Amino acid sequence: MNTDPRGEHSTLTASPRPISYAELIRTNRNYRYLWLGQIVSLLGDWFNLIASATLIALLTESGLAVGSLFVVRMLAPFLVSPIAGVVADRFNRKHILIATDLGRALTLLAFLLIRDPGDIWLLYILTGVQMGISGFFTPTRTAILPDLVSGPELGAANALSNATWSAMLSLGAALGGIVSGVWGVYPAFVIDSLTFLISGLFILQIRIAPTLNPGALAHPLRAALTKYLEGLAYLRHNLTILVTTLHKAMIGLMAGSTFEIVQVSIAEEVFTVGAGGSLSLGFMFMMTGVGSGVGPILARVFTGDTNHRLSLAIVLGYGTMAVGYLIVYPLTSFVATLFGILLRGLGGGVVWAFSSQLLLQQVPGQVRGRVFATEFAFFMLAASVGAFTVGRALDAFSISSVIGGLAALVLVPGSLWALWVARQARGEVR
Repeated sequence: MNTDPRGEHSTLTASPRPISYAELIRTNRNYRYLWLGQIVSLLGDWFNLIASATLIALLTESGLAVGSLFVVRMLAPFLVSPIAGVVADRFNRKHILIATDLGRALTLLAFLLIRDPGDIWLLYILTGVQMGISGFFTPTRTAILPDLVSGPELGAANALSNATWSAMLSLGAALGGIVSGVWGVYPAFVIDSLTFLISGLFILQIRIAPTLNPGALAHPLRAALTKYLEGLAYLRHNLTILVTTLHKAMIGLMAGSTFEIVQVSIAEEVFTVGAGGSLSLGFMFMMTGVGSGVGPILARVFTGDTNHRLSLAIVLGYGTMAVGYLIVYPLTSFVATLFGILLRGLGGGVVWAFSSQLLLQQVPGQVRGRVFATEFAFFMLAASVGAFTVGRALDAFSISSVIGGLAALVLVPGSLWALWVARQARGEVR
């Protein structure tokens, strides 16, 4: 009798039949605890984002200041990504996840010290520390997924994880907006800290064999650099994998934190509900979550887990994002704006989830951590550039003009990916 990746004992070979989401949660103990940890930590994450954005908007009333917050949120994980990927491939991934949860729980409590405009520097520093720690957590959590599920379970596990991210964005943003709007921003920081502690307790229940490399502690800096360069070499020799890692960067540049900053301006200047527009901001984040959660679940009914169909769905995802932007563009109705945001989230969710699944299905385990850390680095760097650019643009142009520009730009990577998929179908690239 052997222990399978689910943390249970089985004498059966994994069945090739598709597995349902409910069956995955019920039968796979390891994934169940990873998923429960994801639920509570993401709930707190969105509390924190709403609270931080609302606080800095209230204290500074500057689009550039809000944009700078998002730059810090993106740059910190980017800076730690080279070492984070190596750590994820060389040390016990479960222990990394627990350690980062504890570190973030402590960091969040320090946000309670931010009380007036003179404390803004502390908000930036603490955000950098928090997101730097997240730079280790995120690629490690993605890399550990195939260690916990069997091949037939991987597609369902990836789709459910992405849907959970979106669902908690909806719930967390809405609740964060309510808490921040009614009781103020500081309870949100406390809740976020508690959720990281609970997440760590759930991950502690995962049963996985130690993965420490016996030579991991010998010459750590030289070894880390060597291993990271090996990961970059792998990407250089596998162009389809490299191109696939750029999808999240495109979202970060044109549709992720970039549009989140626009939403802060919409909530503050156009549709203001609650203190500083915190309630309306929460509802906008909620619609993003609904769209990005529903999108991959519905699309997977038609694509299955086939690489070519997943690739085609990504093309449609970019187009859906552009349509969503065009609906938001006039800013004449809050209901229409929310519907446009829903479509933008739907398209972005498909691109995000299916690009992850393509990587999970094609990247070997020994370089998986470095590939996902590099993907995360691309995303964070692009998102920081987008956040800074949009922050400046909002101080110089109207909100609608910025949204119109994003609608046009998002079609560029969609068109380039369509050409790449066509070349793949003709056998011109692998």
